[in-house]
Amino acid sequence: MNIPARHPLFLSAALACSALLASCTTEAPGAPHRFLITKFGAIGDGRTLNTAAIQSAIDRGAQAGGGVVVVPKGTFMSGAIFLKPGVNLRVEKGGMLKGSDQLKDYLPAGVAVTERGRQVNALVNAQDLTGVELSGEGTIDGNGQHWWDEYWVLRNANDPDLAFKTRRPKLVHFTSCRQVRVAGLHLQNQAVWCLHFQYCEDAVAEDLTIRAGHTAPSSDGIDIDSCRRTRITRCDIDVNDDDISIKAGVPGDGTRPARPCEDVLIENCRFGYGHGGVAMGSETFGSIRNVEVRDCVVEDDNHAAIRFKSTPARSGVVENIVFRNLRMNGVRRAIEINMNWSSGTSLPQVPAKVLPVFRNFKFINVTGTANSAGHHHRAEGQPGPGRDFLRGQADH
Repeated sequence: MNIPARHPLFLSAALACSALLASCTTEAPGAPHRFLITKFGAIGDGRTLNTAAIQSAIDRGAQAGGGVVVVPKGTFMSGAIFLKPGVNLRVEKGGMLKGSDQLKDYLPAGVAVTERGRQVNALVNAQDLTGVELSGEGTIDGNGQHWWDEYWVLRNANDPDLAFKTRRPKLVHFTSCRQVRVAGLHLQNQAVWCLHFQYCEDAVAEDLTIRAGHTAPSSDGIDIDSCRRTRITRCDIDVNDDDISIKAGVPGDGTRPARPCEDVLIENCRFGYGHGGVAMGSETFGSIRNVEVRDCVVEDDNHAAIRFKSTPARSGVVENIVFRNLRMNGVRRAIEINMNWSSGTSLPQVPAKVLPVFRNFKFINVTGTANSAGHHHRAEGQPGPGRDFLRGQADH
């Protein structure tokens, strides 16, 4: 049956659809559509699991052509959520997006926690998106204490199945995205890595505060992984692993093809406690090049203000690295170079035919106080400083 456009039934249906969309959005004239998660059923009591409600808000935003999903004041518990094209996420002041502490809430639908070979999703996930933003004055909390305690119990017991039994969700993971901005937020208590940029281009992280307890295993602040043109500015990071780690994959992993990490700028940041202020590696397979760290402060008993690490099995070239105007306040070591690095739980690996090469470093106006100048541990067969292994310049 053909219904004329002016037919009352047609008009009623159109008005109903418009009313439904309007009831879930709030915006000023000309501003992006705002999709408030509480209008999709989210409850900010810190106990209710809101994964479905928050994902519904994201999906509705994508269906509407884009907008901003808003986490208002309150504590909203959630499992893994997935951003969609045109949809940004904003956590407002007084608002907290808090991760569930149950592994099942981060696995794909229908996957049992006992099933092997399945990836654990992050709390906030974005893949193959362009022009995506995660921002606000609120907090994203990984609820990590449960995960940390479980890890240390099993590790201290030398459990042979440690890696599988202690699978943990990252806090935020951007994969193969372009024009990414993460700004203003307080990111904390990540179960494992906090903010992971992987295979991204033109990513920016600015004005972030990142915190994890000093017993949190593998709690890297920001991981820049096989990316191009990344800028990190005005971030304050204090965690229990590298504050910033620059990576380029490992050999033999078909899910992570070798891609370089290049053209990275880190500036005007503060690094508190951590295993390293800014670290290159240990994943060096795809090569790391053209990195500048400038106008930063490293303090609070950080293990090493400047850190380079790899393993004989990982190969790759790390080159054209500049540290400029770096101030150290009471760090353990100024520089650590470890080409035979181990996590303490990894199995022995066969050395690559070509060992990792580190070259062309500049240390310009690196000043301050450290318990020691540094530490160098090279792998067997690798040339030491003064030969091809390390060629650099140190000015003060």
